Amino acid sequence: MLHSPAYMHIPDGYLSPIISLVLFLLTLPFWYRGVQRLRQMVNARSVPLIALLAAFSFVIMMFNVPLPGGTTGHAVGGALAAIILGPEIASIAISIALIIQALFFGDGGILAIGANCFNMAVVLPYVSYAIYRWLSAKSPITSRRRLVGAALGGWVGLTTAAFFAGVEFGIQPFLFHTANGTPLYAPYPLSVSVPVMVVPHALVASIVEAVITVLVVAYLQRTNQPLLELVEKPELVAEASRPRRLRWLYVVLAVAIVAVPLGLLAPGTAWGEWNSQQLASRGLSTIPQGLAQLENLWNAPLSGYNLPSLGNSNAGYILSAVVGIIVVAVVAWLFTTLLVARKPNTSGKSN
Repeated sequence: MLHSPAYMHIPDGYLSPIISLVLFLLTLPFWYRGVQRLRQMVNARSVPLIALLAAFSFVIMMFNVPLPGGTTGHAVGGALAAIILGPEIASIAISIALIIQALFFGDGGILAIGANCFNMAVVLPYVSYAIYRWLSAKSPITSRRRLVGAALGGWVGLTTAAFFAGVEFGIQPFLFHTANGTPLYAPYPLSVSVPVMVVPHALVASIVEAVITVLVVAYLQRTNQPLLELVEKPELVAEASRPRRLRWLYVVLAVAIVAVPLGLLAPGTAWGEWNSQQLASRGLSTIPQGLAQLENLWNAPLSGYNLPSLGNSNAGYILSAVVGIIVVAVVAWLFTTLLVARKPNTSGKSN
């Protein structure tokens, strides 16, 4: 059996192509704004930081935790990325991680890329950052109010993203069904999909997001305060991005790679990501036609975070994490470097 993909990564077949297109179009303006912000604020010294945070988000999403009801979930790292980079650039970094997950590992559908990016790379960082800024206001960078804002922002942000995913699932049987009322895509109504997405996340996964965010922010308050001021003072990037100041991120990535098999210990499978056979085994009498037609739309080369030569082993999961981190970091690095290279130099000085 392949390793279970992560909760909230909507697979192909659960959303109609129309809804997938709508969510993709809704995401485009945020990507455009993110690219604008990158060109305005980013220079060569900040490229490694963006690449590292994109890789951090990727690996964090590989750690599944058990949720009430026998399913699994994960943090995203979106709140932390938003606090450090701002929600616009965080949206780009997390989107890169999500797109690589879909293309290489089959974690989230190809048609559903827009939906997954909207939920986890738009809703999560923007909501988290809004709450963080509201609670921290003009408080000193070392203020405990910032810790409260970071924790609450992470919790509300991921819970809100789960709510949006639940709504996207739940409107499918209402909007898209056969003449006799049989759903064509996601088979569960809003009365099921919203509670089953929101409650487990609020009780577990969102708390993990909050804990990760507040622990890192507390650490940075002591060791790298300029990193927490980059959104308002991008000129601090040179000081904040010195290798010795970012070593914590390298250490976290290294530890996460070694510990990533712990993500396999969470029992159960992810709700809303079952294939036709799994739905049938759970008592669904009629498999939605659209779901059956679209669920195998894309065969990812490392589907389920498995390397074909190693099979379903911990070693395969670890090496998948290594491959994913490298690919995400390289893509984020190249993308941001390209934007920096095309950035007009209005100061007369080199970036």
